[in-house]
Amino acid sequence: MLSGLTKFILGFFLAIAVLIGGGAAIALYFMNRTGIPPAKPVYSNDSPLVKAQAPKRTEPGGAKPSLTPGTSTKSSPSSTPTPTESPKVTKPLPSGAYRGRVNWAEGLSLRSQPNQEAEKIGGVSFNQKIIILSESDDKAWQKIRLEGSEQEGWVKAGNTEKIDEQKPEKPEDTQKTEQ
Repeated sequence: MLSGLTKFILGFFLAIAVLIGGGAAIALYFMNRTGIPPAKPVYSNDSPLVKAQAPKRTEPGGAKPSLTPGTSTKSSPSSTPTPTESPKVTKPLPSGAYRGRVNWAEGLSLRSQPNQEAEKIGGVSFNQKIIILSESDDKAWQKIRLEGSEQEGWVKAGNTEKIDEQKPEKPEDTQKTEQ
């Protein structure tokens, strides 16, 4: 028979082995759980139109989709026409107004009044050309008009820059601001 001391030593090593094995199993479980990427979040401002405008798929091998009898390759009248560049007609600016561009990388919210709580009436994207019409009394807001549009609204001052109409725009200038 085994003596009491031998039973104690054997039990001690067995307990240590069970604790190490259990700890390793738990560690592997949690490491595998953190290796799984989370689901892509869906935000309330995600536009369903982005999904609808996905590129049309072609058949495997890059072949064009085949036509069924009675169909044609001409676009239907309800399809969206391809935008064409219209000749730019520069109309004179109102007194005190000047041309500018949005230099805030995230774009700006266009508001109905010159304050943060005012209703959002639209947005202006980064590098979009605008016409700065006036400034608020405290110089914290600018009233702008989107170039090529009649939409007007207020944006925070300091997020736009004046465009020098005397010298032409250089592509390098816009690339520096985008980086």
